[in-house]
Amino acid sequence: MISLRRSIFVAAAVFLASTPMAGAEAYRTRYDASLFGLPVGRATFESRFEGNGFAIAGTFASAGIARIFERTDGTVRVNGRLGRDSARPSLYALEYSEGDKRQVTTIRFRGGRVAETKNDPPLKKRGDDWVPLSRRHLSGVADPLSALLLPVSGNEPVCDRTIRVYDGEIRADIVLQPATERESFRSAAVTCRARFVPVSGYRKNHSSITYLRDRARMLVGFTPIEGRDLFSPVEATIATKIGTVHIRARPM
Repeated sequence: MISLRRSIFVAAAVFLASTPMAGAEAYRTRYDASLFGLPVGRATFESRFEGNGFAIAGTFASAGIARIFERTDGTVRVNGRLGRDSARPSLYALEYSEGDKRQVTTIRFRGGRVAETKNDPPLKKRGDDWVPLSRRHLSGVADPLSALLLPVSGNEPVCDRTIRVYDGEIRADIVLQPATERESFRSAAVTCRARFVPVSGYRKNHSSITYLRDRARMLVGFTPIEGRDLFSPVEATIATKIGTVHIRARPM
């Protein structure tokens, strides 16, 4: 089964829609994740914008039957600036507990690249089948939360782009392409197909990674943030080995 870190990498980027709070550039939204119609996770995020700067903070937890088998609770935050064609984070911090395990990951960015990564406890030593991370993989990347904040101006397409994501261990690309009208979410202004392409920081034959790369069908629906040339996700479906996870934003 895919670990929480992998789930955050693929799904937490989707936990980032925005519902405006009157009179301020602050946005608060709850997200529910379900599998076979049953709740498996929930998250609440608040996003704030000031000029080109942004700050996002949230909490997440397993829910329903998933909480019986794997009790997960955590917090995550990121801040940075919005560039012409992508979000440029400066600090990403994730802290979570999963049963008896506790993990803290902090990533600092500088000049459009990763300057420092700290994992506490440190990551375990990897075997010969591990695809190593190199310095060239850490340029022009974003964390899982800010990766799918998409600056878009004029008639520029929301899809038709590749997003470079790093979560403190794995580096992967998310390739977006336009979805068909039949695939599109009614809650979204634009729906994209998303393809997961692992780059480094993973085990070559890991079954969940292989499934996500070769077989998973993913859709992400985006909507514009009022008053800004910026789109963020409001709904997504992600196929996994045990079924399709559906993530949906609910205004608060």
